[in-house]
Amino acid sequence: MKPIYFLSDAHLGSRALKHGRTQERRLVRFLDSIKDKAGAVYMLGDMFDFWHEYKMVVPKGFTRFLGKVSELTDLGVEVHFFTGNHDIWAYDYLEKECGLIIHRKPLTIELGDKIFYLAHGDGLGDPDPKFKLLRFIFHNRICQILFAALHPRWGVDLGMAWAKHSMQKHMAEEPPRYEGEDKEHLVLFAKDYLRTHPDVNFFVFGHRHIELDLMLSRSTRVMILGDWISQFTYAVFDGERLWMENYIEGETEP
Repeated sequence: MKPIYFLSDAHLGSRALKHGRTQERRLVRFLDSIKDKAGAVYMLGDMFDFWHEYKMVVPKGFTRFLGKVSELTDLGVEVHFFTGNHDIWAYDYLEKECGLIIHRKPLTIELGDKIFYLAHGDGLGDPDPKFKLLRFIFHNRICQILFAALHPRWGVDLGMAWAKHSMQKHMAEEPPRYEGEDKEHLVLFAKDYLRTHPDVNFFVFGHRHIELDLMLSRSTRVMILGDWISQFTYAVFDGERLWMENYIEGETEP
């Protein structure tokens, strides 16, 4: 089978990143390097720092990225897009215009002869009550309708400003660190889920902006993908093995 690629957390368009255009171009060059050999690409959330679709309007920018993923889908490559906590509000534009397959919930899927549990990771065992409340508000249909009633001039600007504040807070703190097997909430979630779903071979998450590859049992691993802000990490599955790579400029092979 053709290799399958997994990546997450590019936060394209972030006003907090001075190198945003360079970052987008780097991601596009990576996608271009795999377009002729990929069987599928799974983008596990927060590819945009803020994305909200109005009925007739979408945020400006991202032309290089959207053009490249459209090229991949035109070539017959499946591109799966998972909504994260920064780009929840993807409705049908990316599907209709770019050919992406949108996932709004975790997905359990068989790839090759392995079972994958794929998700962005937000809301899966996170103990922070403030984050839980914010996530409830963002996912609430009434709140979404009220936000959509704002003129795009104000709605998009408000969303981008909120996302910038969130990113600046994230960057001002110490870099995210692995909390340990007994505290990392995505690891704890995977362990708990595995008790009732022992057939899962790979849990793959984004969200945490850390690189993690951990064996949970003889046949099960959990992987957290890092990000495309400073780490430029992705995972590859060849039908038997799953491994992590760092994209280095100038490479022609992953």
